[in-house]
Amino acid sequence: MARKKSPNPETLLTCHIQAKVSQQVFTRLEQLMLNSDCHSMGELARRILSKEKITYFVKDASMDAPMEELSSIRKEINSIGVNINQITHSFHNAEAASQKAFHALKVAEQYRKVGDKVDALLAIVSQLSIKWLQK
Repeated sequence: MARKKSPNPETLLTCHIQAKVSQQVFTRLEQLMLNSDCHSMGELARRILSKEKITYFVKDASMDAPMEELSSIRKEINSIGVNINQITHSFHNAEAASQKAFHALKVAEQYRKVGDKVDALLAIVSQLSIKWLQK
C-alpha cells in the first residue's frame, strides 16, 4: 500500500544539502541539539538555516533543593488529606457522641498539621519570589 500524498507538496523537504564540519563545530551542534527541542541533527540544521526558533532548555541546579522540599510537602499534605477522609468516614459511622467528639479532635489535629505545612510552603515560596523577582 502506497503512502498518501501530502496535501501541501510545497512544504515537503525535497532538496538535499550535505556539509562537513570540524569535530569542534559538530560537538557544539550536538550540545545544542541535546539541550533543545530538536530531535535530530538534520532538524537542528534546518532550523538554523531557515532562521526558525530553537527552544533551548537550561536546568537551574540551585532549584533542586527547593523543588524536592516542595514535592515532599505536597506528598505530606496529600497523606494528611487521606487521613482526614478516613477520620471523617469513621466520624459518620460512629454512633456515640463521645466517639464523634474523639474523631472531631483527631480531625482538628490533622488540620493543624496542614496549617504547619502551609506555613512551610509559604516560607519557601517567599524565598523563591525574592530570588526570581529581583530587579
